[in-house]
Amino acid sequence: MKKSEANKVEAQSGIWGLIDRIQGDKVVWMILMLLILFSIVSIFSSTSLLAEPDKGISRLDIFVEQLGIVVAGVAVIFICYKIPYIKVFRVLSQIGFLVSIVLLLCLILDIGAVEVNGAKRAIDLGFFQLHVYEVVKVAMVMYLAWAMHAYKNDSFGMVERLAKRHRKLAFLKKPAWKLWIYIFLPILAVCLGLFTGSGSSAMFIGGIMVLTILIGGVPFKEIMKLVPLLLIAMALCLSVWAISGGRLFGRVDTMLSRIGLTGIVEKVTGEPVVSVKTYDVESLKDLAPNSKEFQDGLDAIRQPESAKIAIHEGGLLGKGPGNSTQKYTVSLMFSDYMYSFIVEEYGLWGGLLIIILYISLLARSSLIVRSCDSVFAKTAVGGLAILITGQALMHIYINLDMGLLTGQTLPMISHGNSSFLCFSVAFGMILSVSKMAKAKIQKETEESEPLMEGMGVDENVMETLNDLDDFESGKY
Repeated sequence: MKKSEANKVEAQSGIWGLIDRIQGDKVVWMILMLLILFSIVSIFSSTSLLAEPDKGISRLDIFVEQLGIVVAGVAVIFICYKIPYIKVFRVLSQIGFLVSIVLLLCLILDIGAVEVNGAKRAIDLGFFQLHVYEVVKVAMVMYLAWAMHAYKNDSFGMVERLAKRHRKLAFLKKPAWKLWIYIFLPILAVCLGLFTGSGSSAMFIGGIMVLTILIGGVPFKEIMKLVPLLLIAMALCLSVWAISGGRLFGRVDTMLSRIGLTGIVEKVTGEPVVSVKTYDVESLKDLAPNSKEFQDGLDAIRQPESAKIAIHEGGLLGKGPGNSTQKYTVSLMFSDYMYSFIVEEYGLWGGLLIIILYISLLARSSLIVRSCDSVFAKTAVGGLAILITGQALMHIYINLDMGLLTGQTLPMISHGNSSFLCFSVAFGMILSVSKMAKAKIQKETEESEPLMEGMGVDENVMETLNDLDDFESGKY
C-alpha cells in the first residue's frame, strides 16, 4: 500500500475520521452549528415578553417551540444537502419568481394576510404563519441564479418558441430583450410588490437582487440601466401615496417618518406623526410626564434607546446568560434587537464572535464559488451568502444606532419561524453545492493520478501533489 493511501486509511478511523467523512464545506458546517447554538440559548433567555402565564404560555413552551423549528430547519438543511444533482436546484429555482409574485399579490389583495408590526407581511395558512418577505428573499436569489444560467447559455425556451411561431416577435431572440424580460422586469415587479408593504424591505431585497445578477455576470453598465427605472417606480409609488392621502402604499409614511420627514407625512395624511426622529431623551424632559405627548414620545424611543443601553451595559464580558435586564423593556428584543441582547449577556467578545461568523461565511462562500464551474451554482451560492451576511450586518448596524430601523432579523438566530426555515434552505443549498464541488475536484484528482504515475513521477512528488489537492479541496 502506498504511503499516501495508508495515511488516508489512518485518517478515516476514530472521531476525526467521522468528521473527515462529513461532506460539504466543514467551515460552513461549523458556522451553521454555532449560529443554531446561539439561537437556542438566546431565544430561551430573551423571550420573557412572549411568555403569557395567564394564558398558560411559559418560557419553556416558547423554548420547546423554538427547538421544534430548529429541528425542522436542520431537516430542511439535510434534505437540500443530500440532493445529488445541481440540476434539481436549477429546475426548482425556475418557479421562484412565480412564488414571489403570488405571495405578494396575496398580501396586496388581502387574501389571508396577517398584520405584522403595523403592515401586512404574513399569510395565515391555518397551522403556520408564512412571512412572505422571508420567502421572497431566498426565492428571488434562486430564480435569478437560474435566469443568469439560462441567459449565459441562451436557453430561454419560451422566448425561443414564441419567436419561431410569430415572426413579429423575432426581436425577442436578442440578448438585450431576454435580459429585460427574464431578469430586469422580475426585479422591478418584486420591488414594486414589496414597496406596498415596506419601503425599507423593497430597497434591501432589491439591492440583494442587483448584487446577485452582478455576481452572475451582468455587466455593470447594463445594471445601471435598471437604476433609473427603479427610481421612477419609487417616484410613482410616492405620487400615488400623496394623491390618495396616504391610503395607498400606506407604509410610505412610516419610511418618511423614520428619516425625519414627518412634516410631509402630516401634510399628506392630515394626522400627527410620532417617530424616533420626532423625539429624543432631552426633548422628553420638557414635557409633562402624564401627558399623552410624553407617553407617545416615550413609546417611540424606548426600543432603540434600550437597545443602546443593552450594548453599553454588556461591556467587555457581558452580564452572563439569563441576566439581561433590557429584555423586559424591549418588546422585539428576540427579533429586531437580538444583537443588542447578545452583547448585553455575552459582552463585546460575544458580539465580535457573531460578526466573525457571518464574515467567515461570506469568505468561505467565495472559495466555494471559485470551485464551481456552473453559472447557476456560482450565482446561487454568491447571492445567498451576500443575503445572509448583508442582512446580519444591517441588523447589527441598526442595533448600534447607525441606521434606520428596518425590521431585519439576525439570520439563524432571531426568533422567527419563516425566517429560520428560509435561511435553512439557503444554508442547505450552499452546503450541497460545496459537496458537489469537492466531489468533482476529488474525481479529477483521482483521474489524474494514473497519468502522473505513467509519466514516471517520483512517489514523493505524487504524495506532495496529493497533499496539495487535499488542501485545495478543503481537507485542511
